[in-house]
Amino acid sequence: MAKIQALSVQQCLLQKKPQFEVSEKWRASAGDFEAGSVWMVWGGSSHGKTSFVLQLCKELCRIGFRVAYNQMEEGVAKSFTDAMMRAGMDECRRRFVVLNNAPMEDVAEWLKKRRTADALVIDSIQYSGMKYREYRAFRDTFRNKTLIVVSHADGLEPSGNTAKSIRYDASVKVRVEGYKAFITSRYGGGEPFTIWEYGAVKYWGFNE
Repeated sequence: MAKIQALSVQQCLLQKKPQFEVSEKWRASAGDFEAGSVWMVWGGSSHGKTSFVLQLCKELCRIGFRVAYNQMEEGVAKSFTDAMMRAGMDECRRRFVVLNNAPMEDVAEWLKKRRTADALVIDSIQYSGMKYREYRAFRDTFRNKTLIVVSHADGLEPSGNTAKSIRYDASVKVRVEGYKAFITSRYGGGEPFTIWEYGAVKYWGFNE
């Protein structure tokens, strides 16, 4: 028989995860971030997903997170390093590291060590090869870590059953299109996040 954990109101309040005050642009779009949350980011190719995620990583570093980006799709290719330069990731110094196409089993072992990362980017869930049950096991092991899961898109939806299931779990859901991020967050916000002003205006034809 499974064990049931019954918590009092006081115990629930004590378990509340800390939130972090973020810059005004991020607060307007996603609210104040909570440690240990799950972000799901999806969109078509060349619409700004990587740039958005790197900007998010930079903000997490700014408020004190150590962030690891597991680049599984293209590795440390020129397109990725160019995106890092545009995002100014050099300002993060040692708070930001890139894992070059690391298998998720190895990432799990690495995360168990002290002072590795508070947040992990999985780019992409399709290239990770993870099924939903494997993702759930990983998530259950690292409840204190913030996870940012990147997915391909099928139209306006994440591509594949695993990505769609993770979207339902996510605290922050982000659809990227035309260099804008459309965010649904449990923490507030709601304003579209402009990733690249020129690209967004050129795509949408107006400036929101």
